Amino acid sequence: MPEETFVIAGASLAGAKAAETLREEGFAGRLLLIGDEIERPYERPPLSKGFLLDKEPREKAHVHEADWYEKHDVELRVGVSVAAVDRDAHQVRLSTKEPIGYDKLLLATGASPRRLEVPGSKLQGIHYLRTMADSAALKQALTHGGRRVVVAGAGWIGLETAAAARTHGNDVTIIEPEPTPLHASLGPELGGVFADLHREHGVDLRLDQGVAGFWGAGQVSAVVTSGGAEVPADVVIVGIGVRPNTRLAEEAGLDVSDGILVDASLRTSDPDIYAAGDVANAYNPLLGRRIRVEHWANALNGGPAAARAMLGQDVSYDRVPYFFSDQYDLGMEMSGVASPGEYDEVVYRGDVPGREFIAFWLSGGRVVAGMNVNVWDVTGDVQALIRSGRPVDAARLTDPDVPLTALP
Repeated sequence: MPEETFVIAGASLAGAKAAETLREEGFAGRLLLIGDEIERPYERPPLSKGFLLDKEPREKAHVHEADWYEKHDVELRVGVSVAAVDRDAHQVRLSTKEPIGYDKLLLATGASPRRLEVPGSKLQGIHYLRTMADSAALKQALTHGGRRVVVAGAGWIGLETAAAARTHGNDVTIIEPEPTPLHASLGPELGGVFADLHREHGVDLRLDQGVAGFWGAGQVSAVVTSGGAEVPADVVIVGIGVRPNTRLAEEAGLDVSDGILVDASLRTSDPDIYAAGDVANAYNPLLGRRIRVEHWANALNGGPAAARAMLGQDVSYDRVPYFFSDQYDLGMEMSGVASPGEYDEVVYRGDVPGREFIAFWLSGGRVVAGMNVNVWDVTGDVQALIRSGRPVDAARLTDPDVPLTALP
């Protein structure tokens, strides 16, 4: 039998963990991992947390040691990308023009930051955060302190970079068009908790207004809000979300809608092509619908799930979405989906003013999401409540004396 060839487009966390799983599960064929960055695969959370705060070295972010790929016979191609997919020929074409045949293909192409297309958006000093190079440039701009930093967007990236900027001793203003931070992720109730947190740390939080433009002579010097105010700025950080990198899939004729559409085994509309990580809009059997998850845990777990499916194993990827964040002295873990419209009530266990609590989002009496703030070792219990799909007694749920394991 001829040697099988598996190609992974995207030397990301999802791609690297897929390659690792393929070898662990006994795949002995040719295995290529192809990425357009010059870095070997790395994890992204440190870019807005430990690395940006200068608490973790660059090397700690890498998924594997430098010699891991050679030792496991994985052809790691960095600084090159998959430019096109020919499904009929079962072949990819690299940006170097080199053609490579494949038996199975995994698309782990991730996502790219949404850009602010407003006057002055090409000025120097405006930062986006996605890559290790982005994080290094931003750290250099922040670490000397004493600068005027404006953050466009109060999502997770915006808030984490704002916290880093304040920790480095800069003046920080956040501009956000929604009425609370994290409005789309957590709703107004918990968004208010994060608003209070940042205000207590000296952040000027301007809500219900967006960015209309930037002023400056080559270098940004001010941000103009939708309300007409001019906010002085030496450094601007834009964190307004990401778009999935679906170009390859679209040009190959795969089904695409807010990401590459995949089934519960992470298989696309082509039975020999899979997708994982930020780019995959996957059917989740637990939730009973499609969901595209942009967080670290989805890449960490989705890559291995896709690898097993590529090997013909029976895979049903039904993970509870999970995310974590660290801002100042607040650490949190989030499980489930808490977007507005997904729940009808929020209840709390613990000390909300003291920021040591668990919040539960309920829909019809069932827990659909939970966030533990400065409370640890409860994620498994919270996820068990979500997975059960059973109604819970809110009085017992909010009673710290009732163990979470005693609930349905």
